[in-house]
Amino acid sequence: MNEQITFRCAQRTDVSLILNFIRGLADYEHMSDQVVANEALLEEWIFDKQKAEVIFAVLDGREVGFALFFHNFSTFLGRAGIYLEDLFVLPEYRGRGCGKGLLKKLAAIAIERGCGRLEWSCLDWNQPSIDFYLSLGAVQMSDWTGYRVTGETLERLAL
Repeated sequence: MNEQITFRCAQRTDVSLILNFIRGLADYEHMSDQVVANEALLEEWIFDKQKAEVIFAVLDGREVGFALFFHNFSTFLGRAGIYLEDLFVLPEYRGRGCGKGLLKKLAAIAIERGCGRLEWSCLDWNQPSIDFYLSLGAVQMSDWTGYRVTGETLERLAL
């Protein structure tokens, strides 16, 4: 089986598809109750404000995976990097090279844009993904702990 995976950038008309992938990922991560994104918000932030980008993996004429990413900046490297916020492949298409293809495509975009790195986070319990990332040569950042403020805490902090 020698399938050809292709990639395409999301267009404004893909907002509902992007939201479907986000919901699929949230379901996989047991976090469906946390999804408040809707089509209007995604259209505003991805396409109007251009704060993130999305690429799709296409197989058999169908979008079967997606990666949502944006630029961050490394003061130590003195250049931008790419932060992969979400990577998700439909369950029935896993094991066919789509996830690896998306990461390879993002690495190529990072190099093309002169970025210093490609990075992402992974839930501690998601051992299949951790094993996959390590097999690609990714390095686990065990010296770093992520922190976040949201909602009311974010609003209080801004006062």
